[in-house]
Amino acid sequence: MRKRDTESDRQRSPQPILKHRLPSGRGAMEQPNATSDGETSLTPKFWLAVVLTGVATGLFGAALMAFLFEIQHLTFGYHVGDFQSAVARDSDMRRLAALMVAGVVGGVGWYLLGRFSKRSSQDLDDAVWNGSGELPVARSAINAVLSEVVIGMGASIGREAAPRLMGGVSGSFLSGWLNLTPAQRRLLVACGGGAGLAAVYNVPLGGALFTAEVLYGSLALPSVLPALVCSFVATSVAWIYLPNSATYIKIPTYHFSTSLMIWSLIIGPIIGLLAIFYVRLIGWVSHNRAKGKWLLIMPFAAFVVLGLLSFKYPELLGNGKDAAHFAFLGEGGLMMLFALFALKPLVTAMCLGSGASGGLFTPFLSTGALVGGFFGLAWTHAWPGTPVGAFAMVGAAAMIGASMQAPLVGLALVLELTHSGFALMVPMMAATAIATVLVRLVDGYSIYSARLPRREILAADGLASS
Repeated sequence: MRKRDTESDRQRSPQPILKHRLPSGRGAMEQPNATSDGETSLTPKFWLAVVLTGVATGLFGAALMAFLFEIQHLTFGYHVGDFQSAVARDSDMRRLAALMVAGVVGGVGWYLLGRFSKRSSQDLDDAVWNGSGELPVARSAINAVLSEVVIGMGASIGREAAPRLMGGVSGSFLSGWLNLTPAQRRLLVACGGGAGLAAVYNVPLGGALFTAEVLYGSLALPSVLPALVCSFVATSVAWIYLPNSATYIKIPTYHFSTSLMIWSLIIGPIIGLLAIFYVRLIGWVSHNRAKGKWLLIMPFAAFVVLGLLSFKYPELLGNGKDAAHFAFLGEGGLMMLFALFALKPLVTAMCLGSGASGGLFTPFLSTGALVGGFFGLAWTHAWPGTPVGAFAMVGAAAMIGASMQAPLVGLALVLELTHSGFALMVPMMAATAIATVLVRLVDGYSIYSARLPRREILAADGLASS
């Protein structure tokens, strides 16, 4: 009996304050997520690094968003109201001119960055998944600023990539400063990346889950606890400038219906198939994106095409936040919803393929909301009664969960972004699970793994810079 107890016991690190076991004699670590810290020891010095990373990430997030909003206001000449309304009010030629300038600034900026800076990987995901977690400070900061400039001027890419990157850079820098181990550095960089998402969208739980589920790949306590602390610190620090309210405001309280439940079971496979196509498209353009002297031409050309499309659909400009908002509110007709969900991922892929740097979270969230709104509106003609906005919320959660291969993140982000949708949890879970399972079985790539650079390219860059 004694031998069996010894064999079932797992050594815990750190050791608990209370040394005596419960009367059963069983070990606390027999709960699978309560594992030992392992290589990533959660030492006092590491916890200090987690808090400091959260503070730095929150400050970077607030500063980058203030910079982005100022670019938007200067470009489109407004001081109150939302970005999409300002864009729609502006003339076609002003939108086109803004994007032409963005193409020149971004293209020249990224060309010079690649030409004169040290050629090292600045991909946060690759640094955490396959590297030491080290990220270049200056190169990353310049890239983040250029990204926010072109997004502020209308480029169809996500704004979260820059604060995610700078959150990771904060963790990388502090790891070196505090002489942390490589394993601690990787976890800290992942925490900073998730905290960057949390800070700029006011989604502390979603940011922590993003760290654990997407970046670090573990929901065990030794990874979840630092993720939670870093995300809530970054989010609260960012409140010095950013609002502590929902990103999508005034979303009605939608209610469960049998119609919505049946529709969710049908839309899950459709969104899964669309996600496979979109992710493959992102992977292809990322591998074939413009490099070298082509950066002086391709961003300008891509942004001109986007500007011309904006004559008919100004909603295509920017990261897609406002397009998702009107879908959540149940606005828009069938043709408008169809055109936007068909075009949004294509123009986003075009911008990324031109060499522009940016995120994919909001464009994919927007696409999912528009897909849900379109198919939901069509469904209500046969089975009326459910608000179109409810379909849009289910579609957004399913698209994010499937395209990120992170269903918990998809569900948490939609709930936190809207402060609504809790009554829709069952149909949202059904559609998200079905879409994510389908993507996993058929392909398995996510919007992050599809963008990873080829290993031989990284190796060549390392030799060239050594």
